[in-house]
Amino acid sequence: MDIEQFRKAGYNAIDRICDYYYNLQSMPVKSSVSPGYLAQHIPTNPPEQGEPWQQILDDYTEHIIPGLTHWQHPSFYGYFPTACSFPGILADLLASSTPNPGFNWSCSPACTELEALMMDWAADLLGLHKEFFNSSNKGGGVIQTTASDSALVAVVAARSRYQRLHPDVLFKDLIIYTTTQTHSLGLKAGLILGIGVRAIEVDAHDKYALRGSTLRKTLEDDAADGKHPFILIATLGTTSSGASDNMPEIRNIAKDYPSLWIHVDAAWAGVVFSCPEYRDKLYHTDINEMATSFCTNFHKWGLVNFDCSAFWVRDRSLLTEALDITPPFLRTKEGDSGQVVDYRNWHLALGRRFRSLKMWFVFRTYGVDGFQGYIRRCIGLNTLFQEKINETSSLLELVTTPSLSLSVIRISPAALSPSSSSSDSTDLSTQDFMNTLNQTFYSRLSARNDIFLTQTILNGAFCIRFSIGAELTTEDDICRAVDTLIEEAKNVVEELRVKNDKTEQSIANGSVSAGV
Repeated sequence: MDIEQFRKAGYNAIDRICDYYYNLQSMPVKSSVSPGYLAQHIPTNPPEQGEPWQQILDDYTEHIIPGLTHWQHPSFYGYFPTACSFPGILADLLASSTPNPGFNWSCSPACTELEALMMDWAADLLGLHKEFFNSSNKGGGVIQTTASDSALVAVVAARSRYQRLHPDVLFKDLIIYTTTQTHSLGLKAGLILGIGVRAIEVDAHDKYALRGSTLRKTLEDDAADGKHPFILIATLGTTSSGASDNMPEIRNIAKDYPSLWIHVDAAWAGVVFSCPEYRDKLYHTDINEMATSFCTNFHKWGLVNFDCSAFWVRDRSLLTEALDITPPFLRTKEGDSGQVVDYRNWHLALGRRFRSLKMWFVFRTYGVDGFQGYIRRCIGLNTLFQEKINETSSLLELVTTPSLSLSVIRISPAALSPSSSSSDSTDLSTQDFMNTLNQTFYSRLSARNDIFLTQTILNGAFCIRFSIGAELTTEDDICRAVDTLIEEAKNVVEELRVKNDKTEQSIANGSVSAGV
């Protein structure tokens, strides 16, 4: 493909992207293909001769798009938002046109310098402490692939720091702290590094937040047992319920444990700091004062296409002391002089993508006002969702206090008349019975292709998450979603009523033992 062929093919590809977004709302959210479907359309071997671009693009439209789950669909409410914006798409295209591994400044100075600037822009947008800015020459920010990578880097750096401070501590006695609501990234970090992980129990009565008293007791118990916790992964906006650990209380405890690294995982919720009115509610001041490192994903709820996990540290030397390996072939005069940042020493890999271009394009296109408006609109849509759920006459209930743009729901026990539940619940605990009922509810929703939701379990209770974040979602979409939830919930309750009526009739007719 020569330059002019590329120009024509590029126009064609952009047209397909535009057609996709024009038609997105009318598409099913979920793919209806079966496992292994693609092997029926793609040969087992590559072609001997090159094929026409138009044919390749047609095959993409015909075979690939039907196999996609459309995370940008206005009726996608599962997992978490995954950002996609047209400025981000164009930035990805331009970054891909000038590929370089970006492992040091001299690879392409613009890649390193734009990243340092964009991480400062982002820190300013979120109101982070000045020590987190690259311009402070003390701490700074770097773009990682995901929050899991950010957490892993934090654990590696925290371990290195702790071992320098406590050289006599045995490796087997080191321990990572998470909670029972922390994302699996904590357990994965422990698995990769061969370090024990303690998931501290959190409960509904504390709104699934880690409390200071619980943390202190765990620290004291582990000290008595000869264990050495060296990092706490605290969460702002958990995956299951959007809960946040009690940062003021954690901050108070951390003062007595200066060797404990505090990593705040705000992968989803951290971008809300862009709106000053939410900062107090989300412990902004306490995080700014106590966090050793902080992470939020602009590729979730921040309009920047995947991947773009923003990771800041208060002291950049904690990263470089743990990760700096510079063989002779990677040395440069700029790096040796200390004039520049070599970002390869701030993460686990060597090479890295030119991801800051996406941040630059998105920030400049939306501006602070546009970015804040998007966040506020999503939160407003969740408020509408809550109002609609509360209007369902106790058919559905909010399981936890809604968090920003996330709500957790289930069929309410109040939706069941005594005759609806008595027969089935005789051999089951109330929670088991409600879990079975809501699993059926979720199964019905999952069978639909016009809405996408995901499940969770909160302290044994089966629930359904409703997460808003697609830029295309409107109030009408929220109203349709609630209508769908009501429809399927009523179907589940009615099926249960009919089943129990039949059982009671059979008992009355003597065909079923009354003791069953």
